[in-house]
Amino acid sequence: MKSYMKKIAAVVAVAGVALSTAACSNSGSNATVASYKGGKITQQQYYDEMKKSQAGKSALANMIINRALEQQYGKYVSSKKVDKQYNNYKKQYGSQFSAVLQQNGMTASAFKQNLKTNLLSEQALKHIKKVSKKQEQQAWKNYQPKVTVQHILVAKKSTAESIIKQLKDGKSFKSLAKKYSLDTATKNKAGKLPAFDSTDNTLDSSFKSAAFKLKNGEVTSTPVKSQSGYHVIKMINRPAKGKFADHKKAIDDQIYASMAQDQATMKDVIATVLKRADVSIKDNDLKDVLSAYVSTGTTK
Repeated sequence: MKSYMKKIAAVVAVAGVALSTAACSNSGSNATVASYKGGKITQQQYYDEMKKSQAGKSALANMIINRALEQQYGKYVSSKKVDKQYNNYKKQYGSQFSAVLQQNGMTASAFKQNLKTNLLSEQALKHIKKVSKKQEQQAWKNYQPKVTVQHILVAKKSTAESIIKQLKDGKSFKSLAKKYSLDTATKNKAGKLPAFDSTDNTLDSSFKSAAFKLKNGEVTSTPVKSQSGYHVIKMINRPAKGKFADHKKAIDDQIYASMAQDQATMKDVIATVLKRADVSIKDNDLKDVLSAYVSTGTTK
């Protein structure tokens, strides 16, 4: 059921700008980058052209942002954390992983760097922006603790309707999941999905909304449409909501995840990181490379 997988293409940006780790050699401005019959291109010539282009300016801005984040928050993001996230993606996509990276124009090392940058930016967000009581109270109103459900995924609404009728007639969910479900990951497990709560961002909102309306043992009375097709959902375990304190971390994580998707918020976070880094731009032609985050007068 790949519709609830995170998209690799989404793991490429902080504050809406794709990040990279481009760098120039320090071996000398007259060193040759490329040669051809009757001439050559030196590092200085290449640099002069690059700094005129938007791509060149973006590369410099991204290098500065990456290094400022690393300097201020690197101690919170270990290589173990990066590898864990990387391996989760690799496991999700299986044999398709390399192809998906290629489709997004990324190498494995570049993808790892983007994962690290995202983790660093998350740390910056949590240190710079604090969750308010009002935000927590609002999130708590809509919070649903982890539930466990079974589901059957089919391509046609009429098939889902037939399955609902068969369940009412006494057929077992397990046998119908095995016979009909298109979700190969769960069809032989009686359609059982891993437990999820309202902070989950891998399942379609329509799926979660329908599931959270069910009581223990109850089945959706009509097919639930998602990007994958049509679902029949049965609630296995729906715990009581309990106390806010028991779910505070999950709720705060949900709030931060929402804040991380807001470009204005993240630009403000990056601006703070850059201000603390006391960045000094030495080349007058590149004074404006950070203008998307800070005023030109902020850089020296």
